[in-house]
Amino acid sequence: MLLFAALFSVFVTLGIVYVLVSESVQFFRHVSMWDFLTDTQWTPLFDDAHYGIMVLLSGTLVSSLVALLVAIPLGTIIAIYLSEFAPFSLREIAKPFLELLGGVPTVVYGYFALLYVTPALQYLMPELPGFNLLSAGLVMGIMIIPYVSSLSEDAMRSVPMSMREGSYAMGATRFQTAIRVVTPAAFSGIAAAYILGISRAVGETMILAVAAGMQPNLTWNPLEPAATITAYIVQVALGDLPHGSIGYQTIFAAGLTLMMLTLAFNILGHVLKRKYRQAY
Repeated sequence: MLLFAALFSVFVTLGIVYVLVSESVQFFRHVSMWDFLTDTQWTPLFDDAHYGIMVLLSGTLVSSLVALLVAIPLGTIIAIYLSEFAPFSLREIAKPFLELLGGVPTVVYGYFALLYVTPALQYLMPELPGFNLLSAGLVMGIMIIPYVSSLSEDAMRSVPMSMREGSYAMGATRFQTAIRVVTPAAFSGIAAAYILGISRAVGETMILAVAAGMQPNLTWNPLEPAATITAYIVQVALGDLPHGSIGYQTIFAAGLTLMMLTLAFNILGHVLKRKYRQAY
């Protein structure tokens, strides 16, 4: 029973991989891998069908980058403050409120981006369209902050107090100890928090579906509307395409691409964790 419980997640993962790969094989019998990776248009539901996944991949990467530019710096600073500087009473109040952000439904974040963040950005940039990757990415970054800050703070608090005391004994200030001793020593855990944040950003759906426009536009400019892989999957899954059609199978090819992207980030995270765990 214990072995089965330990392997249950492995079985689920293998099942997901089997479904994605088996359906994607059917897709690639009709569409060449070269066209899938190099075509600059994504119109699988039109008569003149094009299947360039780079269109969806660009929107996914741009929105994720904007989110990470918000979540990683703010989440790390919050974690350092809560771990090393905040009084106990403030930490006990602030951390639950911070983690509450992670429990807000993502569709609420999407409408917040569309109805409040986008108009505020349009006040600064009047030419900004109503749907854009910037506002969606900013709000997605706010949503990811609890994941980064909470795990990073746990990693910092697990650093032995003897390392801090040794730093103080050498004449370092509290700030120097937090930045130059505690943070590097906890970086393997902090890197895991970053990778979780990246995976959460790449896999986000509703914020981008509501605020980014779902327009298949190959762009690397966050000021423009675009579609992402997850938003397209939602769009097709809610439609009337018959099961087994080439249009329906595109969601499995897109899902397989998203899984490979997430896998690459997770492998990078494990490499960083192993590197810094050996160094410290």
